[in-house]
Amino acid sequence: MTTTDSRAYDHLWMHFTRMSTYKDNPVPTIVKGDGAYIWDANGRKYLDGLAGLFVVQAGHGRAELAEAAAKQAKELAFFPVWSYAHPNAIDLADRLAALAPGDLNKVFFTTGGGEAVETAWKLAKQYFKLVGKPMKHKVISRAVAYHGTPHGALSITGIPDAKKYFEPLVPGAHKVANTNFYRAEEITGVPELGADLERFGRWAADQVENAILAEGPDTVAAVFVEPVQNSGGCFPPPPGYFQRLREICDQYDVLLVSDEVICAFGRLGTMFACDKFDYIPDIITCAKGMTSGYSPIGAAIVSDRIAEPFYQGTNYFPHGYTFGGHPVSAAVAMANLDLFEREGLNERVLKNEHAFRSTLEKLHDLPIVGDVRGDGYFYGIELVKDKATKATFDDDESERLLRGFLSKALFDAGLYCRADDRGDPVVQLAPPLIAGQEQFDEIEQILRSVLTEAWTRL
Repeated sequence: MTTTDSRAYDHLWMHFTRMSTYKDNPVPTIVKGDGAYIWDANGRKYLDGLAGLFVVQAGHGRAELAEAAAKQAKELAFFPVWSYAHPNAIDLADRLAALAPGDLNKVFFTTGGGEAVETAWKLAKQYFKLVGKPMKHKVISRAVAYHGTPHGALSITGIPDAKKYFEPLVPGAHKVANTNFYRAEEITGVPELGADLERFGRWAADQVENAILAEGPDTVAAVFVEPVQNSGGCFPPPPGYFQRLREICDQYDVLLVSDEVICAFGRLGTMFACDKFDYIPDIITCAKGMTSGYSPIGAAIVSDRIAEPFYQGTNYFPHGYTFGGHPVSAAVAMANLDLFEREGLNERVLKNEHAFRSTLEKLHDLPIVGDVRGDGYFYGIELVKDKATKATFDDDESERLLRGFLSKALFDAGLYCRADDRGDPVVQLAPPLIAGQEQFDEIEQILRSVLTEAWTRL
């Protein structure tokens, strides 16, 4: 595509972007969205195979969400929730508490997912100080997992390249194996576990217990896990994994934090992903799909048990964000949740998730496709250079494959998605929840064409 607007390179510092790429090339500029599609500045149409960034659940161009924002801005454009409330924050907190499982009834608003994770870790540290266990401050998370960019959240993140420039980070964050069953034999060193999903899941959960014991149970405050791990390419939990994790956390008095910044609000077909996998965490972190991206908001949803000491005497949580619980964002979130109920978006995902999986699994006949995995409307396709041995690409090959060819080729072919190598090389897909078979087929056809060409180039 071409655009004559050089200001995108001259003044807009884009996130996670090699800016040198655009020194002599136009910056792709998206100007419109409608349903599951977006358009660039030159009028070219693309299928949004990533829902923006795992965000636009209800699809682009939903007038009722934009109207909810405009209406609220005219009435009360801004007021903080620092010792004062406003009706939209009250209504949304009440609604989220009703939707959340168990006794997760206290809602602390942020403006995004990284802030929600940061909030959860700070809250866990202070909670244990308030209940007389001041040494409990460490966190266990998983290899290659992404939990955000603030210093605390980045410490919990398990991607070395995302952290190396910002070290030293917050101490006390420790990593264990993730649930990549495709690489189970490689991860565990036990061949039998590569053929038994449930045993592998038990092994992976037990690594959390081992880490708690190695660090000392009296020093570990929380375990942070995504229901389906995003980074690395959509690792679902094996059967029984979260039940075992819940047992471990209960045994050692460790908080279980379900990081649902991506997985909540319909991405897996339930409002909260922990419901999909039948476990009750102590804290849920969420953001993205709460407003379908029409206005920024996030939250840490906390159990009554964990919140209780903060509600006593002179105790309080000395933490907050200027725009947390913003009146306009809260109004949009309420309208978005109304839309979810009216159009049955969760039910739509549950109805169509098998069709989405089976359509993507057709790609298994390509020599470059090693694994197709995920859940709901959230999938990763792992690319390999040898299907028989599962051999992956070296760094130079991955650079040439993903950044040198795939990312641009997929976009040029009409599909916006993510080609990622934070872990093994994958293509990630998470279309808006309004997508159906027509879009599934379009995704498969574009991937088939581009991945076939990628293989010939290798």
